[in-house]
This record gives sequence, C-alpha cells and structure tokens, in this order.
Amino acid sequence: MTSETVPVGGDPRRLLTEARDLAHRVRLAQRVTWLPLLVLGLVTLGAIPAFRFGRTVVSNCRPVDGGEACDVWFATATIYWWTALVLGYVVIAVGYLRVARARGLGTRVAPYAIVGIALLVLFTLLHVLVVAPNLPPLDAAHPHPQPLPWVVQALFRLTDFTGSIGLALLVLAWLERHRALLLFTLGYLVVVVVPMNFGWGDHWGPQWGFAPMLVISGGVLLLGSAGFALAQRSRRPR
Repeated sequence: MTSETVPVGGDPRRLLTEARDLAHRVRLAQRVTWLPLLVLGLVTLGAIPAFRFGRTVVSNCRPVDGGEACDVWFATATIYWWTALVLGYVVIAVGYLRVARARGLGTRVAPYAIVGIALLVLFTLLHVLVVAPNLPPLDAAHPHPQPLPWVVQALFRLTDFTGSIGLALLVLAWLERHRALLLFTLGYLVVVVVPMNFGWGDHWGPQWGFAPMLVISGGVLLLGSAGFALAQRSRRPR
C-alpha cells in the first residue's frame, strides 16, 4: 500500500476543478469554428454555376408515356464537388494548424478532414453502385427526379454532397466537445434533409432546379460562420 502527499494548500477537488477549467480554456482556444463553415458555405454556393453552366451527360434514352426518359449525369457538378470539397478540407486543416501554431496549441482537425474526405468517397461509391442504378429515369428536357418516398429522398439528401458536409461537422463537434456546433449542425442537417425551397425554384426554369437548396444550405453555413466568428471575437480579452 502506498500513499501520496498533497502539496501544502493543494485541495484535490480544487486542483481537479482547475485542471478541468484549463482543459476547457484550451479547447476554446483551439476552436476556429467559423473557418470550416465559411469554406464549406462558399463551396456549396459555388456548385450553383457548376450545375447551371456545366456539362450534363445524357444517355440510355428510351420512350416513356409519350415522352423520352434518359439517364442524366451532371459531370461538371460532380467533378466540381469532388475537387472543391477535397481542397476545402485541405484549406480548413491548414487554417487550423496555422492558428494552433500561432497560439502554441495542438489541434484535432486532421481526423475531421480525413473523415470528411472518407465520407465523400463512401457516399460517391454508394450513389454509383446502389443509388443511381435504382433511381427512376429523368426527363432529358426537365432533369428533375420523379417523386420518391419521403424516407428515400431523405436518405438520398443525407448521403449527397451537402449531407456529407453536415455529417463531417458532427465529427468536428465531437472532437472539439462543441455543443453549440453540434446543435448548429443538427439544424443544418434538418435543412438538408427536409425539402425547404420556399417556392424559389418554381419560376427559375429547369436549369436552376438545384439552385434553391444550394442557396439555402450554403446560406445557413455562411450565417453560422458569421455567428461563430462574432461569438469568438466577443470572448477575446479586451
């Protein structure tokens, strides 16, 4: 049996409280929450011109109900998402590392960036191998999916590019023990999963079919970035 001495005036409970307080302050100093939200918000809005003006590959056309149905692949938009998201995660990781070095702290951003890219790979394979072969055909002149069950649509959106952004942010919230980011991300995922468009796309024409949801989800990320930046600024000592 061994015994340890407590330094004079060192109440174990007080020391534990101080250690927890120090750990909490370190976590606060490590956070650069506004950066990933800013980068990913800009990436999301950048997908709008990729869908609108990019190349669309139409194949396997066949007559359906007096019209023509085809398989449609948004080639430019897909390439854009892949390139922009991978570069975005690199920018976020570099930004976190620079801030951490400036503050003399460590950072946990690497697992977040790795998970973000891994989800991108996983969901792309899922869509190519499972989702795409089972989707109903699209009209070549009006590339909008035919109605699907709500649960199927929700899963489709959750595993889309915007959904992968939210799921990766859940990992960042867990790594940083960031409750505010967790709540924000859950709200963002609701926006992604629930078809909120406020009727914006009704008169925008078929070429702008993806724009309303991208504007809304990207706008939510940018607003979140501004909010977290203001909150972080308010915590700085004056």
